[in-house]
Amino acid sequence: MAVKTIRLFGDPVLRTPAEPVRDFDKELRGLVKDLTDTMIDAPGVGLAAPQLGVGLRVFTYYVDDVLGHVVNPSLDLSDEEETGDEGCLSLPGLTFPTPRSVGAVARGFNMHGEPITVEGTHLLARCVQHETDHLDGILFIDRMDPEQRKAAMRAVREAEWAGDAAPVVKQSPHRTFGKAL
Repeated sequence: MAVKTIRLFGDPVLRTPAEPVRDFDKELRGLVKDLTDTMIDAPGVGLAAPQLGVGLRVFTYYVDDVLGHVVNPSLDLSDEEETGDEGCLSLPGLTFPTPRSVGAVARGFNMHGEPITVEGTHLLARCVQHETDHLDGILFIDRMDPEQRKAAMRAVREAEWAGDAAPVVKQSPHRTFGKAL
């Protein structure tokens, strides 16, 4: 089993958009296994690579006894929305009402580079949207209205894990701060 440490709210990797996977190789298969093992151990219904500190567009899910993963997902969402309780392994123990589309279709690839489609409603749709948001540097609390988000941030500050030291991120000494012009 390859259970890894899940990055918590405040870690910069959670706010950094992930890069597309280009190599469907042994390393990717290892990452999918790590994501799966960590998600099941947590336990959770989904886990995205940035939550393990890996900036690649990959997530796993385990909903209604269906275990899967999607690499480089793109989403098509239904117009109908619902608000339901949502949590996140990077904000452990916290759950908040969050609006999401009722239905979602995720198109992408499996770890071998073969095209796949994951289509679902309610919990599966919520999970696919939540994990794809992680790949874009978005957290579920960003989807709340301002008043709910304020209450959620208060709960985050009061959480027993709040204030845990995030990994040190070194700043580039160059005027472009590590970004190409």
